[in-house]
Amino acid sequence: MTYKQALEYLYGLQKYGVKFGLSKTSNILKKLGDPHKGQKYIHIAGTNGKGSVSAMVESVLIRAGYKVGFYSSPHLVSFTERFRINRKEITKKQVAELTEEIKGVIDPNEPPTYFEFATAMALAYFAREKVDFAIMEVGMGGRLDATNIIKPLVSAITNISLEHQSFLGNTLKEIAGEKAGIIKKGVNIIAAATQPVVKELFRKTGEERGAPYFEVGRDVRYRSVGRKFNYYGLKRNIRDINLTLKGPFQHRNATLSLGILELLEKKGVRLDEDTIKKGIEETTWMGRVQALSERPLVVVDGAHNPGAAKVLAEAIKKDFTFKRLILVLGIMKDKDIDTIVKEIAPLSDRIICSAPEYYRAAKPEELHSVVSAYSKKAEIIEGLPVAIAKAKSMARPDDMILITGSLFTVGEALTVIDPVRYRPDPV
Repeated sequence: MTYKQALEYLYGLQKYGVKFGLSKTSNILKKLGDPHKGQKYIHIAGTNGKGSVSAMVESVLIRAGYKVGFYSSPHLVSFTERFRINRKEITKKQVAELTEEIKGVIDPNEPPTYFEFATAMALAYFAREKVDFAIMEVGMGGRLDATNIIKPLVSAITNISLEHQSFLGNTLKEIAGEKAGIIKKGVNIIAAATQPVVKELFRKTGEERGAPYFEVGRDVRYRSVGRKFNYYGLKRNIRDINLTLKGPFQHRNATLSLGILELLEKKGVRLDEDTIKKGIEETTWMGRVQALSERPLVVVDGAHNPGAAKVLAEAIKKDFTFKRLILVLGIMKDKDIDTIVKEIAPLSDRIICSAPEYYRAAKPEELHSVVSAYSKKAEIIEGLPVAIAKAKSMARPDDMILITGSLFTVGEALTVIDPVRYRPDPV
C-alpha cells in the first residue's frame, strides 16, 4: 500500500461519520496485542486550546530529555501532522504500513470510523516507537471519544463553551458532562473552566471517582503583567514567563500546562524550573494566531466557534499593531456563523467572504448575508486563493490581513501563501 492508497482508504472511512464509543478502537487494539496498555499518557480535552496546551507540555518534556509522542486533530495540511514524536511527524511510509496492517485486522462487517482508525494507529505507533510519554488530544467530547480508552498519568480539560451541540448536548452542563467522561479513578484531573456550574460538575465527578481535582484560578494561578505572566502553582512559582504564542488567553492555557507538569512531577517525572520556563516560552503551534509575514502582516487562525472567535478578537486588539484590518473569512456551514461573525467582523475595515475547497464549507453568499450587517465594505470572492490574492492587492504595508473561520480555511491558506513549506497530501 502506498501513502496515497492509504489516504484514499482512510478518507473513505469518513462516510461512516461520527460514532461515539470505545468498542471498535478496543477491538482493533486487542488484535494488535493491546499496545496501549502500560504506556504513559497525558489526556487533554476541552472546547478550545487543547492543541496549545498539549504543545506546551510537549515542549517542556522534550526539553527535559524525554521522547514524547503527540496525537492531535484535525490536521491542517498533511495527515502526518496528527502523529509526531519529538516534533517530527510520522513518515508517509509508516502511515502506509500501519494502515495496511490495521486494515488487515478489522472486521469488514463492522468498519471503524476515520477517527477510531487514526486513534488506534496513534496508540500502536507510539508504543512501538517506545515513547516515554504520549500526549493524546481528545477529538470530540471525551466520555465516548476513541482516545478515552487510555489510562493516563494526568487528565486535563481546557475550557467549556457551546460546541457540537448535536452530539454533545445543548447546554454547558451537558457538554461539560461529556468532557468529564475522561475523569478516571485515581487519576489527577486539572481543569481551566471558568463557569461555576461546570467547575462544580468537575469537582463532584472527581470526588465520585476518587480522582483528585485541581483547578486553574484556585490551586494554580497566574497574573498577567503586560505580555508576560507570573505563575503561582502547587509548589512552584515562576515569574516573567514570556510566551511565543500570541493572545492573552494563552496565559491561562500556559497555567493549565504548568499545572499538568506539576502533577507529572508528583508522579516522579523529573523537571527543573529553567527547563519548564524555557519549554513553555519556546512553544509554537501551527494555525493558531500564526503570523506568516510582515508588511503587510498576514495572520491565520483556526477560530471555528464563538469562544475561539472571542479570544481571537482579544488577541488581535492586544497583540498586534496595524492601520486597517482586511478579513478573509471561510466558515463551515454547520458552525454558529452568526456569533463567529459578530465577534470578528466589527474589528474589520474590509471583509472578503470566501470558502475553502471542502464539502462542509458555507457558501460565500451565506457569509455575506451575515457580514453585511456589520460592514458595507464586504464582498464575495469564490475560491480561497483568489480571495487571498485580492486581500494582498488591497493591503498597504502597515495593514493586517486576517484569514480565519475554520481550520480547513487555515490549512488551505497555508498551502497558498507558502506552498514550499506547506505541501498538501496527494488526495
